[in-house]
Amino acid sequence: MSTHQANGQARCHLAIALPHPNPPPEGEGANESRCESCNLWDHARHTLGMKEMDSTHREFIEQVAALVAAGNTEFPALFQALVNHTAAHFKAEGALMRASKYRGLPEHEGEHHRVLGELQQLNRSLKRGHLPLVRAYVKEGLPEWFDTHLAMMDAALAMHLKKGGDERENFTSYPSP
Repeated sequence: MSTHQANGQARCHLAIALPHPNPPPEGEGANESRCESCNLWDHARHTLGMKEMDSTHREFIEQVAALVAAGNTEFPALFQALVNHTAAHFKAEGALMRASKYRGLPEHEGEHHRVLGELQQLNRSLKRGHLPLVRAYVKEGLPEWFDTHLAMMDAALAMHLKKGGDERENFTSYPSP
């Protein structure tokens, strides 16, 4: 994927050029923002300052990158692993939103259901031999969706959790499934 200069930094053409609330410390992540592929972890774009969320998001990005690089033989198993990881990720995040009485839950969870449904439908298409369609989604649609979702919905959730949720204890990790 191509990169271009935006505000003095090299960015992928799928990157969302929004300010991030947690810029990397000086010297940290300097090379990560000059991505050769939009499927790489970029500290400035992807870190929310919530250890569990950041770890899960990093795993998601690593799985997408592995899919982009995968050959046709290993692609189906890796895609199934992504579907499974995403389902577990969304379930844990939903429990976290409920536990903290997050007001944005309906919209956020609705988006999770929509994307998980797309992934499941694409997995069925993949099993019917529609590999190019699924590859295109993984390479183009999924990274763009993820960057937007993280910058808008997950960043808002992280801010809510950092404030302590509904006047309750500070929720810093996902509840056990």
